[in-house]
Amino acid sequence: MTQRFDLTGRVALVAGASRGIGEAIAHGLAQHGAKVVCSSRKQADCEKVAEAIRDAGGEAISAELHLGELSHHGKTVNMIEETYGRLDILINNGATNPYMGPSHEAPDSAYDKTFEVNVKGPYYLSSTAIPLMLKNGKGAIVNVASIDGIKPAQGRVIYGMTKAAVIAMTKGMAKEYGNHGIRVNALLPGFTDTKLASALKNAPGIQKFMDANLAISRMAQPEEMVGAVLYMVSDESSYFTGQGMVVDAGAII
Repeated sequence: MTQRFDLTGRVALVAGASRGIGEAIAHGLAQHGAKVVCSSRKQADCEKVAEAIRDAGGEAISAELHLGELSHHGKTVNMIEETYGRLDILINNGATNPYMGPSHEAPDSAYDKTFEVNVKGPYYLSSTAIPLMLKNGKGAIVNVASIDGIKPAQGRVIYGMTKAAVIAMTKGMAKEYGNHGIRVNALLPGFTDTKLASALKNAPGIQKFMDANLAISRMAQPEEMVGAVLYMVSDESSYFTGQGMVVDAGAII
């Protein structure tokens, strides 16, 4: 009997794999047979993740990849081609949110950095990876966006703008490459217990807010995002593209 969500033999690049959702996804892909390239701007942190995957019986290596440094993109994809000869899965997970507060007080530097990492990074990493996927005639890209991309939050306007752009990018690329065997989807997490969301986790009244707004009144753990990603990158979702899968405990219903 064929195993469901089997990724045996497939090569996956996970950007932002050093912690949080990216780390959880890297482990999940490896557990289902993928050869995982764990990447982030700090390779030493990614090597720890790759080592943990190897210790658990999986296959993984690490790479330095800062989403905001475009020179890293080609270097990493070229390394993957030289090492494995193919790339089947790309997870665009890295993100930043250096400013929270009133929009009119946001410094230009915060705006520029947020768009550089959250939009320019995934766009150009996808653009660099797609030619290698086209060689194989098949691929799956998952862009980690956010519910902020469809329901902007007070104090996080710039962040929400970048995630809306990622959702639009997902839909556009899905249309461009679907007939070339490449599917492009997005994961839209809600309140998830990560370093990026640490300010929200520690905000006064957060539990009261969750009780009032979530059907499951707690923050998600990063591991709770993995199942959705496994679906979107496996053959189980062969007719699923251009979509944003919301995993948010009912925050936007």
